[in-house]
Amino acid sequence: MSFENARSFAPQPNLSPDDVKRGAIHPSLPQNDSIEQRAQRREQINATSTVYQWTCDIPTLPGVPLATQVPADDQPSIEWWFKVLEVGIAILDNIAAVRLHPIFSGLSQAAQDIIRDALTEAKQIRETVETLREKHRVDQPGPGLESSIEQAVEGSDMATLQAQDSALRDIITVIIDVLKAEEAADTRSIEAYRDLFQTLPVPGIAYTFQDDDQFARLRVAGPNPMLIRGIDSLPDKFPVTAAQYAAVMGDDNLADALADGRVFICDYKELEVLVAGVWKGRAKYVYRPMALFAVPPGGSSLRPVAIQCGQDPAQYPVMTPSVAASEKWGWEMAKFVVQVADCNYHELFVHLAGTHLVSEAIAVATRRNLAEIHPLWSLLVPHFEGTLFINNLAVETLINPGGPIDDFFGGTIESSQLAAVQARLRFDFYKKMTPVDFAERKVADPARLPDYAYRDDALLVWEAIHDWAEQYINIYYDDDEAVTGDTELALWAASIASEGHIIGFKPITSRAQLIDVCTMIIFTASAQHAAVNFPQRTIVPFAPAVTGAGWSAAPTEQSGHSKAEWLDYMPPMSLGLLQLSSLELLGSVYYRPLGDYRTNRFPYQSWFRDPVITGDEGPLARFQAGLRAVESRIIARNQHRMHPYAYLQPSQIPTSTNI
Repeated sequence: MSFENARSFAPQPNLSPDDVKRGAIHPSLPQNDSIEQRAQRREQINATSTVYQWTCDIPTLPGVPLATQVPADDQPSIEWWFKVLEVGIAILDNIAAVRLHPIFSGLSQAAQDIIRDALTEAKQIRETVETLREKHRVDQPGPGLESSIEQAVEGSDMATLQAQDSALRDIITVIIDVLKAEEAADTRSIEAYRDLFQTLPVPGIAYTFQDDDQFARLRVAGPNPMLIRGIDSLPDKFPVTAAQYAAVMGDDNLADALADGRVFICDYKELEVLVAGVWKGRAKYVYRPMALFAVPPGGSSLRPVAIQCGQDPAQYPVMTPSVAASEKWGWEMAKFVVQVADCNYHELFVHLAGTHLVSEAIAVATRRNLAEIHPLWSLLVPHFEGTLFINNLAVETLINPGGPIDDFFGGTIESSQLAAVQARLRFDFYKKMTPVDFAERKVADPARLPDYAYRDDALLVWEAIHDWAEQYINIYYDDDEAVTGDTELALWAASIASEGHIIGFKPITSRAQLIDVCTMIIFTASAQHAAVNFPQRTIVPFAPAVTGAGWSAAPTEQSGHSKAEWLDYMPPMSLGLLQLSSLELLGSVYYRPLGDYRTNRFPYQSWFRDPVITGDEGPLARFQAGLRAVESRIIARNQHRMHPYAYLQPSQIPTSTNI
């Protein structure tokens, strides 16, 4: 497999335990150091800057500041490799079972031979991984993988695992390509899509996705809880009438609902950047719908009110929920159109641009501008573990021509890349801070939108991180003057704004502002990514519920459609399998929960070394206790929720964006 757009990998050196980077024993601010110590800091920063360099010329993401290479410190740990490969092998087992399904029963002998040879090679990979896993298995409680120390430190086994992972991905690609080439025509059915899960569990949404309540719930507890906003008047381009509203909401009145702040909209206008693509000679479709939701008086949960399948009401009439035989399937088509749009917005705008690419810019700026003895270096670097590596892998395998995004998303790969680029370069750091974002979208008030699981749990985690950042920063910065006197901090902030192209990032002039900034960085890399990443396993793999492309034009009337026409909107079965396989991997790797601060090389020592931070009653212990308290509160909430929301339980939040 050729990855001509990939950034280079720095070779893994032979590191001794003493060489593995850790937080400083006694972190210090530059203004508090001697002249000689400041010179040493500058020398170390300059040396690091030769390794961590910017580029805006990655062909798949032109204009986005990224690292030119993945340095040794940013290579994954051996533990991460085992997790990824175990998931990859499980995905391959599922694909191997699916190929025997009647959908693919007409495979040619040549195709069967290719798959047989690929599975033989996969057996060898499995054996190699199992052998290495046993070699590094933890035999007794304790952190890390504690046997075969020499190889673990040298990275030789990690190199082997990396090679096995690459080979495994190649095998999966080969098999799916064969299935794509020889898939039988017109085999789509909801049952067939469920049958794509042969050895993997069928997600619950496969049985509930047609429910209107489920459709509404996805706006506040699904993969993209970031678009919905409250409105006090309807856009002129979305002419939902009072009669249409009342027909759905019963005794409720549209004017009253708008005045009360109980009406919400999802507008996918920003997807206008997407240009519809083609797959195997078949046209794919992208949509820019609008969807209206409301909370009934005294109610808690959203209800879908209306969908307009495009931005022009003259072309796309308003559709409303209906069980009438003549209108039912038109309404199901309209919901599917929204789900396709939401999938594109989620993956390109919210997930890739809003977490992965934002964190990379801050990670590079941190390495280039803060000395390793700086307290913020110790605080932030663990939250960047694996980010440069996984982003590079995305360039290689996901968003390049011929990758999964090119296949099962509706836009051309060039326009999908452009959408992610534009979203990243429009990302406004301070406006995207979680409490600010909720207020700006008019969804902050639980009295108006009671059932918004993402908001409620995100605020708990945000506050826990904020308390941790506050306690930590107040130890090293005595007052606001210490903040303004920190020359490295000033250069760091300037670098994020200028070289990192993060809109809104400005000079930091107070402890309170610095606390908010660090909270946002940590939250984005951990909780925010978890909230938009892990639904990819539990919700997005089932293509009839969520997928990246439509396969028919958006309906222009609600009546007169059939179930067969609705099924025509869904992807070919082979692409449904590709979608399942891709997202199963992205949503299944949980590596090091929030608050677990260790190095990524043997012997996996504690990251923080300053006794003031690590003491029994210190900030770290209080942070970990705070996370346990948040976990308990969310578990208690879920016992009373009709549909539990687990994505922001701290135990389910990795410390960094590493998958």
